[in-house]
Amino acid sequence: MSVARYSILVLGVACATLALAWPLVLRRLDAPARAAVGYGVSVAVLNTIAAHALVCWSAGRSATVFLRAVLGGMVGRMALMLGAVVAGLLVLGLPRLPLAVALLGYFVVFLAMEVAILHRQTSAAAGVSR
Repeated sequence: MSVARYSILVLGVACATLALAWPLVLRRLDAPARAAVGYGVSVAVLNTIAAHALVCWSAGRSATVFLRAVLGGMVGRMALMLGAVVAGLLVLGLPRLPLAVALLGYFVVFLAMEVAILHRQTSAAAGVSR
């Protein structure tokens, strides 16, 4: 799946789940908590798109290049996410709990999506039928 298509899918999932969460939970939160949720979701979206872009870029290259891109990219993305969380908490003064719940919740959902998509692509490329 291309980076553009994956980005559209990720943004669609984020928008759809936030639209569903609005009447159930988000409407009852105060403005700083809603900002923290939006910030956490945004960080998770950017992280998963960057991860997929690195995988797509490194696909078809040597195993060494692939591992450097994916593992090095993982370390870099983790550092950027830590920096974003620290900035959100210390600079923007966002509430901790809504930020953590949104970031971790969407991180897990997007990680599961990425693994499923990559598994489907590699299985299809290898000619494995389900």
